[in-house]
Order: sequence, then C-alpha cells, then structure tokens
Amino acid sequence: MKKKTMLLGAMSLAAVTFLSACSTGSENQGSNDISDSSIVEDGSSMSSMEDMSGMAHDDSGDIPAGLQEANNPTYQVGDTVTITEGHMEGMEGAEAKIIGAFDTIAYEISYDPTDGGPREENHKWVIQEEISNVGEEVLEPGAEVTVEANHMAGMEGAIAVIEAAEETTVYMIDYQPTTGGETVKNHKWVTDSELSAE
Repeated sequence: MKKKTMLLGAMSLAAVTFLSACSTGSENQGSNDISDSSIVEDGSSMSSMEDMSGMAHDDSGDIPAGLQEANNPTYQVGDTVTITEGHMEGMEGAEAKIIGAFDTIAYEISYDPTDGGPREENHKWVIQEEISNVGEEVLEPGAEVTVEANHMAGMEGAIAVIEAAEETTVYMIDYQPTTGGETVKNHKWVTDSELSAE
C-alpha cells in the first residue's frame, strides 16, 4: 500500500512538473511571437505605429490625373513659406518648402474611414481630381462623394460629405514640424490662405 501511495505521489509530481513546463513554454512562446510581431524593421513597436496610423500621410508625391499646374501661383516651387494654419499637430508655424502648385477646387470633407477608425470631421483638403466620378462643377455642401485620395489610412474609397468648397491654388509642401521629428514630405494640400511669405 505504501509503495502504491509513493508511486502515485511520484507520478502526480511528475505530471505537475511536466504540465507546468509545458504551460511555461507555451506562454513564453506566445509572448515571443507577440514580441517578434510587434517589432518592425526600424525597431519601432507596432502599437506605437498603430497609434500614429491616422497621422501617416501619403508621402509619394503622386499627382492625381488631370491636375493642372497653377498658371500664376502666389508661391513658386522652391519658395520657403510659413504655415499659418495647422491641419495637424506641429504644422502651424512650421517652415515649409513649396514642392508643387496647382489650380483646382479644394474641399473640406467629413467621412468614416474604411479601416474602421474614428470619423474624420472637417478634414482639409481633398481636391476635385481626388473625388470619384465628378466633372468640373463645384460640388455643393451636403453632397455625398467617394474619395479616391489616400492621404491618410482609411481615406481611399471612403464615402464623404462635402462641408465646404474653395476654388483656389493648392500646394504640395515639405515641412519640419514644430514639435520635432522627421521632415514631412509631399504633404497634400495647403491653400494660399494657409501660408505666408517668410
């Protein structure tokens, strides 16, 4: 009887040790997987990248088809200007360089991002050439449109409501945020009224 009890105790202890080792191993494995998947090539964590996903602007410099260069822009390509109105943190007061100037219709829009992010209210700007199936007429406030621009995550393909329209020159700019960090390249778009000469 004593032998059976000792054998049973030894087997129980071995089983607990084995299960404990398996459990620890799988937990560690899981945390390694999470850790590995949360690191991107530049060493940033995925969570911090996701926190900034809404702010990740398209910096390709691609120009929409049909967009015409401005005939007589207030600011020329290569000019250095100051941004007087900020669409995002670190923009207002920043020094910027004009990369391109184009005559078009700029729209302020509100939309629900296609990636499930929070609704964007009064986003400035998308332009006539970045809206699906639209002619040359100025769209009225309240009109529903499909956005083709991909300035921000979840913008392309979103259904938007026009809040305001402005026939103007829009500029593509490079600027150094006043909050520090890397230079923002090919930001689309700012208007004449949002810039001042240095």
